[in-house]
Parts: sequence; C-alpha cells; structure tokens
Amino acid sequence: MREGEGVPVTAAPGAPRSSDTPDAAATGGAGAGPAPGGRARRAGTRPRKKAHAQLEPEVYRRRRLLVIGVPIVVLCLLVAAVTWYESEASGGKGPAEVVTVASGSSMGAVTALLVRAHVVGSALAFHVYLALHGTPTVLPGTYLLHRNESFADVRAGLAGGPDVFSVDVLPGFTVGEVAAQVGQVPGHDGAHFLSLATTGAMRSPYEPAGSDNIDGLLGTGTYRVMAGESDQALLGDMIARFDALASAVGLADGAAALGETPYQAITVASIVQKEGVYQKNLGRVARVIYNRLARGTLLQMDSTVLYSEHRDGGKVTAADLTLNTPYNTYLHVGLTPTPICFPSKASLQAALAPTAGNWLYFVVVSNDGTEAFSSTFAGQQANERLAQSRGLG
Repeated sequence: MREGEGVPVTAAPGAPRSSDTPDAAATGGAGAGPAPGGRARRAGTRPRKKAHAQLEPEVYRRRRLLVIGVPIVVLCLLVAAVTWYESEASGGKGPAEVVTVASGSSMGAVTALLVRAHVVGSALAFHVYLALHGTPTVLPGTYLLHRNESFADVRAGLAGGPDVFSVDVLPGFTVGEVAAQVGQVPGHDGAHFLSLATTGAMRSPYEPAGSDNIDGLLGTGTYRVMAGESDQALLGDMIARFDALASAVGLADGAAALGETPYQAITVASIVQKEGVYQKNLGRVARVIYNRLARGTLLQMDSTVLYSEHRDGGKVTAADLTLNTPYNTYLHVGLTPTPICFPSKASLQAALAPTAGNWLYFVVVSNDGTEAFSSTFAGQQANERLAQSRGLG
C-alpha cells in the first residue's frame, strides 16, 4: 500500500457529504476554472435567457399593426373629410336670404356674413371651395341668396354682382319721383312704371272713379326689388302697403267723423305733409286747413302751386300765384283735385285728428322748422316780420 492509501479522509465539520456534492461533470470538475468570458458562474444557478429573444415577437406584432393600421386610419379620415366637404359644398336650396356686402369687405368678412345668414354652413369648407375654383370679385351691394345653397350657386351669385335694389317712397314724394327711382333699378323701366300708375292699369281702392292719379295712395317706406320682380308686382306692393296703413289708422271712420270722404282726408294729409313737414307742426296745420275749408276761405298753400309746376320746394313768385290750374289754391276755393304727395302715417293721423284751435295762418319762424300760428291776419303779419328778422322771409 502506498503511503496514504487506506487512510480515511475525515470531512471538515459542516462540510457537505460526498453524496450532496455535485460531481465534477456537473460542476465542470473540481479544478474547473472560471467560465469562458472571464466570469465565474455560481454553482447550482441556471443561465438566463436573452431579453430580446422574448420581446422580438411582440415588437414585430406591434410594428405589423402600425404598418397596416395607420394607412387605414388615414384613409378613413380622408374619406370622412371628403364626405363632409362634399356635403357642405353640395348643399340644397332653403329659404331666401338677403345679404348686404359693405364697401371694402374682405372675402373673409363676406364668408362670415354668409355663415351668419346660414347661406353656407362652414367657412372652412367654403374657403377650400374657393381655393379650388377661384375667388370671385364681390362688389358691395345686396344679394338674394338661399340658406344652405350649393357653393357653386353661392359663388355664381356673388360673381354676378348685386341683384337686390331699394326703392324709397319717402313722405312728400310724388309718383313721378318714385318712377324715376324705379328706372334706376336694372331690369326696370321708369316710364313703364309711371304708365302703370297713371293710366288706370293698376288702381288703388281709394282712387275715385274717373281718376288716374295715384299720388297719395302708395305706402311710404323702403321697398326691396328682387331679381326678376316686375314693375306690376312692385307697384302692387306699394298700393297694398298704403291700404294696410289706411286700415291701421281707421281712415274710413275717421274721415266720416270729420264729414269728409277717405280720399279727401288723404288729400288733406298730403297738404299737411308738405306744409307741416315736422311732427310738431302737423296737427295744427291740419286744423288750419279744416278751419279755412269750413269758412270757405282760399287755402293759399304754396305747396299746391308747386305741385302743379312739378316742383318740390322753392320760392313761389307772384307769377306762380296767377297760374290758372285746379291746384292753385290762391285762385280756387277748396281742396285740390287729388293728393299732392304721399303722406306719412303721422300726417294721415293729423288729418284724421287735427289739433283743436281756431288758427287760420301759419309761417315758419325758426331754422329748426318751427311754425307760428295765428287766428288773425295781423298776427300772421307779426309772425312774418319775426321770420324775416331771422332770415327766413
């Protein structure tokens, strides 16, 4: 036996028994050095798996979803945007809307105006349409459009220029003055309008039999003349407006209470309009007219003479006062044969309810239109001197 053979080896206290110790094969041998790479691996531990080996399938799946999903989302958004734009652009044709473009308005301001009027639903969509089809030159004026109208029709309407115009029937105007305004409206003829009004082609229910003079019988105010509207339709609107006014102020009953016909009361109102002008004068001017009529005295109203000369205001000369026309109230007693202008509502009311008083004269004595009234000729002369002293004679 060699030295050392057969001698039992005693394990150190606490050391594991041989049966608990991994064999050399499992541990890489008792004398195994550090693992390749220079790091020693602990006995009994398992090697960790690489992290990227676990993440690669998940990353791939996400990338595949992005590659497929993003184009689909973009396509859906594009389809939705095109559908929305086409819906806005195609529109329909709702109720009529009248819009007025102010001078110097930008296209942005015009578009905002159209949105407020519900002519277009989206300013953005309309701007896109104009960018694609061209922005028209929009002239200042009034246009007849429609709610929810197609962008093509809106653009065409704006490009065509204003197509809604105004005619003003002002208190104190005559039918000739109204006809002159109508003649300024594209598509209308002032001479044709005047012919309709003065030849009996269209009549007012207050117009006496045998009369073809419609002065005094058209309602005052502003009339919008739409594209394609005829002279007949416009004149009909004016007649209807006066009829509504006459009914509202109780013309028939009011005239009867004064012992006048409705047409006579309208004639008084027309003279009141021209002579009184301002609200503060109207009731007393009406009373002067009725007082003179009751006495059988000449009315001596300058406005009636001017009407016979187709003049609106101005000085009446001695030669004018000698004109032998039925409208010269310096020569003929009583009312003129017809009204001499279109009266306002206030003048019509004054003619139906004149201010109580015994005045026979009046004259303007102030630059603000104030008139002084008197019941005697001496009082009138004093008022005339006052007017002259103020540069009004």
